[in-house]
Amino acid sequence: MHIGFTYDLKDDYLKAGFSEEEAAEFDGIETIEGIEGALVSLGHRVERIGTVKKLAELLVAGKRWNIVFNIAEGVSGIGREAQIPALLDAYDIPYVFSDPMVLSLCLHKGMTKRVVRDGGVPTAKFHVVAEERDIAEVRLDYPLFAKPVAEGTGKGIGAFSKIPDAATLRARCIELLAKHRQPVLVEEYLPGRECTVGIVGTGREARVVGVMEVVFKPAAEKEAYGLHNKKNYKEIIEYVVPEKALCDACSETALAAWRVLECRDGGRVDVRCDAHGVPNFIEVNPLAGLHPIDSDLPILARLNGTDYRTIISWIVDSAIDRMKSARR
Repeated sequence: MHIGFTYDLKDDYLKAGFSEEEAAEFDGIETIEGIEGALVSLGHRVERIGTVKKLAELLVAGKRWNIVFNIAEGVSGIGREAQIPALLDAYDIPYVFSDPMVLSLCLHKGMTKRVVRDGGVPTAKFHVVAEERDIAEVRLDYPLFAKPVAEGTGKGIGAFSKIPDAATLRARCIELLAKHRQPVLVEEYLPGRECTVGIVGTGREARVVGVMEVVFKPAAEKEAYGLHNKKNYKEIIEYVVPEKALCDACSETALAAWRVLECRDGGRVDVRCDAHGVPNFIEVNPLAGLHPIDSDLPILARLNGTDYRTIISWIVDSAIDRMKSARR
């Protein structure tokens, strides 16, 4: 199958003047080569495309593919992850991973939690602070947790995210609003164990490929699995497969959220336990990192006995099956 490959290459953005933090979500060449190599080993012919602008140029020039493997994060706007899927929809070209509605919804953590909550999935009580005057409307029990509403890779999250009182809440929200230029999600702090759940498939066919607990070593920031911890995971984080009871509970929560949100093909759902040990939905990553060594989805797959090539094959097979079903 002829597969187009869309992505945002981190080095290109660093050369364009982006900071390391601004470019944190973009993919390194190891990820591009890893995905391409896996797809080629599965018998596919891969054509690198790159960014949404390059895709637009090629489409106008008449280029077409059987399907597009899309991991592009985009640069700006709440629909940045949805730009390529929307463009491909306009040209009736199938693609891997979720559609524009899901990607726009899931980038906004507050909107995502509203849908998940209405779907009956456990999630911490929350409030979205869109501007400074909204801070006074927060009616939640301390301690709280505050983070940008539409960032990934742990950006804007760290030990400072745990909020003990109203004065700290105000200061932290003002800081986040100014730095990230987007609303702040404020939620009641979940004090329990944190896990991430890998999922492949769509709808009723979706299944869990593994559960991984994030264990904080002494040098880690204990309150949050943020950017610092993720960048330095080899030294300060330990990843383990938890006991069956916790795996089953986390899997149930994650699959329920995945299906309610209508995510497709593959990704991750992050959960954290409340004071009673009940896994609560934190957020979903419908465009999960796919670095062969360092990304959470491949790591948890390895811990649960599944290699990188197999994960890529399951993801692309899910998309191909959807494509065939849609054209019957």
